[in-house]
Amino acid sequence: MVFSSLPFICIFLPLIFLLHTLIRSNRARNVLLMVASVLFYSFGEPLYVILLLGSVTVNYFLGLGLKDREEHKKSRARNHDKLIMVLGVAFNIGLLGVFKYSGFLVGELNRILPAGLHLGVPRLALPIGISFYTFQVLSYLVDVYRGETPVQRNYVSLLLYVSFFPQLIAGPIVKYHDIAEQMDHRTLTAEGMSKGLIRFITGLGKKVLIANGMAVVTDSIFALPAAGLGTLGAWMGAVGFLFQDYFDFSGYSDMAIGLGQMFGFRFKENFNYPYISTSCSEFWRRWHISLNTWFREYLYFPLGGNRKGKARTYLNLWLVFLFTGIWHGAAWTYIAWGLFQGCFIILERLKLVPFVKNKITGNLYTMLVMLVGLIIFRSESLPYAGTMLKAFFGFGGGMSGETYSLVSTYFGPYYITLLVLSVFFSLPLFRDGWRKMRDRLAGRQRASALFMGATMAGALIILVLSMMQLATDSYNPFIYFRF
Repeated sequence: MVFSSLPFICIFLPLIFLLHTLIRSNRARNVLLMVASVLFYSFGEPLYVILLLGSVTVNYFLGLGLKDREEHKKSRARNHDKLIMVLGVAFNIGLLGVFKYSGFLVGELNRILPAGLHLGVPRLALPIGISFYTFQVLSYLVDVYRGETPVQRNYVSLLLYVSFFPQLIAGPIVKYHDIAEQMDHRTLTAEGMSKGLIRFITGLGKKVLIANGMAVVTDSIFALPAAGLGTLGAWMGAVGFLFQDYFDFSGYSDMAIGLGQMFGFRFKENFNYPYISTSCSEFWRRWHISLNTWFREYLYFPLGGNRKGKARTYLNLWLVFLFTGIWHGAAWTYIAWGLFQGCFIILERLKLVPFVKNKITGNLYTMLVMLVGLIIFRSESLPYAGTMLKAFFGFGGGMSGETYSLVSTYFGPYYITLLVLSVFFSLPLFRDGWRKMRDRLAGRQRASALFMGATMAGALIILVLSMMQLATDSYNPFIYFRF
């Protein structure tokens, strides 16, 4: 089950929201949300829900095994805790590795082994959300180990933290110390619930009305042979994926944050208009913020951050982006994409990119880097990416008849309108205008009420249009289900 589906919107969410609102105790609410989250996951992964429960159970007991802060000061306790952490990291990364990377690693090993020594390639289905909930449960163990938060002795609360359905499938990655207090102490308000509902509907519109439309064009182009795309076809594919990726993922994040707010939780923002960035460094401060902060706190800083000299800093940055690529998937394209992004971060740190000093040239440079990176990211293989990049830069030869027919079909009023809407809503123009109007009317009760009524009416229109689209079109892909 996904958020952008009629069963979720019409049955699951209203039922759970109503029950959660009627219950007065946060402890009972947690039990309800935990059961609902496990049921939600079982709709798509009836077998792998056992894996999720097993992961939480093992980490629950590992957490109980860590000493409290006073005990941790003793050398024997420190050694004990280090052993627990090593076991925890090995278990969680090992579990992720088996399901996500074993097939890729064995396949690559078979490339270099003689034919008679080939190993059987594991055919394991990737559990939905495993990359996200593995990082969440690791943050819990590390936070307890560091003494930043007390161990969670209530199994239901820990299971809810890991499996909470708004962020289970595709984030945002919620660090334990950011939500620990909210597990048992949160308050429901009419204002918070209404704002959460509007945020959910906004994300639903971004996903269904924009991202899904862009996905039709993008998937059609990337399904063609790269050699016959031509420059226009390559640009259409790259730009289409640029906006599909943003509205797909940021829309899902909006839905997750809105759902959390409806149930009294406050999740941190995951996107902050990354396409206005004037450098790659700024872009990664605005894009998938929860993943980048997780890598910064749990990988970059433990590696030494920028405290051990410039050379070590550049190596640490490069490693972070290498692992960012690996986290996205088991393919050379993801690894190459991560290394590609890391190189530009390092070049900017070395002050070798003059474009970032100007807003216009800085933004053009950043978006060009992102477009090239997304071609690598989206391609089925590195050779395909290389051929498409040649076409992208005008060296790929002419457009095939199949590509010409496809481009002619899509390059009409619908696609152009979708493109204009994508550009407009990827910029903070609407948000800033809405906030200025809201603040201007804040002291005028009647005008403010009318403004809020208009906002609710707009949200209702988006909801109806989205539901109509879902009812008439079965094409509802989600990019980050693969991760």
